[in-house]
Amino acid sequence: MNKWLVGARPRTLPAAIAPVLVATSLAASEANFVMAALAFVVSLALQVGVNYANDYSDGIKGTDDNRVGPTRLVASGLASAKSVKQAAFISFAIAAVFGLALATLTSLWLIAVGAAAIFAAWTYTGSKRPYGYLGLGEISVFLFFGLVATMGSYYVQTQKITWQSFIVAIPMGSLACAILAINNLRDRAQDELVGKRTLAVRLGDSGARKLFIGLLFIAHFVAVAVPGENTLLTLALMPQTLIIAKKVREGATGPALIPLLGKTGQLQLWFAVALSIALVLN
Repeated sequence: MNKWLVGARPRTLPAAIAPVLVATSLAASEANFVMAALAFVVSLALQVGVNYANDYSDGIKGTDDNRVGPTRLVASGLASAKSVKQAAFISFAIAAVFGLALATLTSLWLIAVGAAAIFAAWTYTGSKRPYGYLGLGEISVFLFFGLVATMGSYYVQTQKITWQSFIVAIPMGSLACAILAINNLRDRAQDELVGKRTLAVRLGDSGARKLFIGLLFIAHFVAVAVPGENTLLTLALMPQTLIIAKKVREGATGPALIPLLGKTGQLQLWFAVALSIALVLN
């Protein structure tokens, strides 16, 4: 597989696709597919950018030297730190350009939102005091890949912010957090050794597992609470959720968590599809 595709971390990309899909389906008859496409590029570029930025920052800090997860470009020597940093900046630049187009067509306030998203993406593991090392990564993911991505994608198509757009953003944020949570659970022991105090490190093994499982079920609970009986369609994915939760609860560790990370990403994507169908039917 191409090293830059590996560095982009394909298993995490559903976190960028899902919120735009749900927001567009919620917009229904008001959906603007040009605006949705622009929002999708912004979301995807930010996700890829933060993945490269994380690879670069953890690589130069030595955090990834003894990792058990998938290959990282800098730590493995597949790419220089400089080139990975450039890849991150190129991704952020793409997000900025398409985000500026969205802001010009809708509201200039989106420029501030986009700037905050890029700043958060870089300082997650970059800067002198990265907030990802303080256990705040899940909060940022919920905010930017949940609330902002979903409600923002809805706003650029409808020029409105509604309570329903907020409600459907919660499952997207919860599942995006679950992707990060299982990633940090996998790396918990190694992160603790190098002083990376992720939420998984702070909670301990048992607490990190409960957090991950809780995030999966929050997504299901909130989705069925969305007005309209068709949202019960999301319960069709409960067996997949239970399989993932069972393996994590039973103590899967290290390499055994790698395929579960991929399955969590798939769950978010299929969850978004099911919820989108329900929203259109409603």
